[in-house]
Amino acid sequence: MNLKSIEIGKLHTKNNVFLAPLAGYTNAVFRELCYNLGAGLTFTEMVSAKGLCYGSEKTEELLHVSEGYAGIKACQIFGSDPEIMRRACESEALKDFELIDINMGCPMPKIYNNGEGSALLNDLPLAEKIISACKKSGKAVSVKFRIGLDESRIVSAEFAKMCEGAGADMICVHGRTRDKIYSGAVNVKEIAAAKNAVKIPVIANGGVFGSSDAEKLIEKTGADGVAVARGAMYNPWIFAKITGEPLPDKRQFVLTQLEKTRKLYGERFACVFMRKMCAFYLKNQKGCAQLRVKLFACPICEELKELINTLSFE
Repeated sequence: MNLKSIEIGKLHTKNNVFLAPLAGYTNAVFRELCYNLGAGLTFTEMVSAKGLCYGSEKTEELLHVSEGYAGIKACQIFGSDPEIMRRACESEALKDFELIDINMGCPMPKIYNNGEGSALLNDLPLAEKIISACKKSGKAVSVKFRIGLDESRIVSAEFAKMCEGAGADMICVHGRTRDKIYSGAVNVKEIAAAKNAVKIPVIANGGVFGSSDAEKLIEKTGADGVAVARGAMYNPWIFAKITGEPLPDKRQFVLTQLEKTRKLYGERFACVFMRKMCAFYLKNQKGCAQLRVKLFACPICEELKELINTLSFE
């Protein structure tokens, strides 16, 4: 894959292989470790604009940035009120974030039925107002969206043009429709259509679980880079493999993630979160079902650490 820096407004990324926002997973520690593995840009979990405007403690917890994180600070927000979105961008909570990514692709009913996320694919005038309002904050703005709501309502090229016209500095296109959620083939033609419709950087998203997937996605879409989502949950080392960075000792990586997560988020969160992450990392290994049972039986981080030291992360 041809590695290159992506220019997002006045910002310049380390390379064009990004960690996509993942609700419940891209916390501060995971972002730091993926960046160190080679990811050129990472995003926070999806954050509510209303929560930011009204000082939600739970919302602001999602905005932790590790001391060791050296990349561009990027936050993904969601909402449907342009004024609330602008206020969120200008909030004290986001003062240290250089890039705001607007979620216009989340397919989950809770978000969609509230007129947010992928629901905005059905209301281009409102989506345009939201992007324009966020740009008034003076920050760089990107937009992540899907190619349409279903096969009868494909809007990729039209939506891409709208984003550019409203002032977006970059777009990230997930090559599936909203009704597919995360299943089915990625529609590379529609990502290519979005790429051909604009001059701003276009990042392709969907189906990247290995180096060859990233290369094929770039080749077939002409996109400027790729964003890795679920592939990073199962295999964060994917960033080193794609970018040519040295592969770390995987067990030591997991132990480091455990310790950093415990230090930042506390014992209970770290234990629950890392049991889940280890289960992802061990997926498809021989005996993984039995290993999952052992993982989820660990009540504290020390016991989990002892178990990790006996595991082989292939």
